[in-house]
This record gives sequence, structure tokens and C-alpha cells, in this order.
Amino acid sequence: MKWRGRVYETIKRSVDKGQKLHFTLIDPEKVTDLKELSNTLKKVVDAGTDAILVGGSLQVYMDDVEKVVEIIEELGVPSILFPGSPAGLARNADAILFISLLNSDDPYYIIGAHVVAAPIIKRLGLEVLPTGYIIVGNWSASVSVVGKARPIPHDKPGIGVAYALAAKFLGMKFVYLEAGSGAPQPVPQNFVEKVKKAIDDTILIVGGGIRDAEKALAIINAGADIIVTGTVVEEKLDEAIKIISAIKKR
Repeated sequence: MKWRGRVYETIKRSVDKGQKLHFTLIDPEKVTDLKELSNTLKKVVDAGTDAILVGGSLQVYMDDVEKVVEIIEELGVPSILFPGSPAGLARNADAILFISLLNSDDPYYIIGAHVVAAPIIKRLGLEVLPTGYIIVGNWSASVSVVGKARPIPHDKPGIGVAYALAAKFLGMKFVYLEAGSGAPQPVPQNFVEKVKKAIDDTILIVGGGIRDAEKALAIINAGADIIVTGTVVEEKLDEAIKIISAIKKR
């Protein structure tokens, strides 16, 4: 918990300096060997990843999350919860992306889960990172199905801009454009570019479908402040390390 209370300040300071950041996403449901996970995380941290997100859409429980966070605590980077439900909270994490799934058809994922989780988060003392979460594309990712989202088509960036501006005007510190875990393609460059131009100094996170350095750099150059990769870390660690290195050498 050594980063608690300093996560947003650290991210914002880096972004204000013009730095581009990389977050690694770990889904506790997919972790079968904690020792192997520790080795993987050491490699991505050595490559330059700036923080590790912990969470998933299904079958994620506090005790599993806490085991992952224990490993992160030894690596010198912040642990940030990325919960799909209040079950994804953890006592030992540094911060939490307090995510409102803005284009969900179910109020539970926009505000309901937050009401349930808020007193617990306060009791745990987690640093809160208010985030407008927007699903983009037609890929049937778990987050779209579970979160009852109405994804924004790739060719309708104006709708994405409207959602992102709403998040900004509501005071959210981050906007997160999500293509979905395992998506065949990431959020398009022009979509990212238009959203970033509209929200200006609000920090823009982009994740999903980013499987190589070329795609990552294209999204960074379009205006993303933070790139998130998860599936590629699980399936092709060497490629994930190339993505991180490319962002850091940019």
C-alpha cells in the first residue's frame, strides 16, 4: 500500500510532462500459478510498465485479488483495482478505478454497484480514481455482455465524444475507451483522436485489441495517455514487452 494516496498525482504529473504510460491488466480468474505470475510481472515491470490493474468481469473474488496484489507489492509499481463488481475489491491494493460503465443499459453498472461498494472502499481506505468507462465496437466481450453495454460503433466517434464529455463534465478524472478483452481490433485511431481533442486535459486510457507495438504506437500518437494490455501479456509475453518498450522509447 506504499502508493496509496499518490497514484493519481503520480499519473497526472507524468502525463503533464508529456509522458505516455502503460498499464498491465491481470485477471485473477485466469491465474493458475502465482509463481509464474510473479515471474511475468517482474518482466513487464522491468520493461517499464507503470502500474498493474487487477480485475475481470467474471468469477473474481477478494481473496484471489489480494493474492495478486501481494505479488505486485514487491515490484515497486502501483496496484490498481479494475473491478467488475464489489467482489473485486481488496484490502491491500493502492487504488481503484471507480468505473461507471456509461453506455450500459443497466443503471446498476452506471451507479448501482458504486453505491454498494462506496462504503466498503471508504473503510478500506483505497485511493479512488473516478473513471468514465465506454465500450467501443461490436466485439462481444465479457464486459459488454455482463455489463449490458450498448457498444458505440467504430464509425460513430461523435457518440464517443459525447459520452467522454459527459464524463469530463461530471468531474471524472479518467476516460477509458474499451474495445474488450481479446477484441479482434483496438479502438480506431480517429475515434481516439476525436475523443482526446474533446476532453483535452482529462486523462485518456485505451485498452482492448492491442496486440503489437505498431497498434499501440498508433493509438498513443492519436492521443491516448495510457495504453492497457492484458490478453497479449497472457498469450504472448514477448510481444507485450515489445509494446511496453515501444511506448517508453517513443
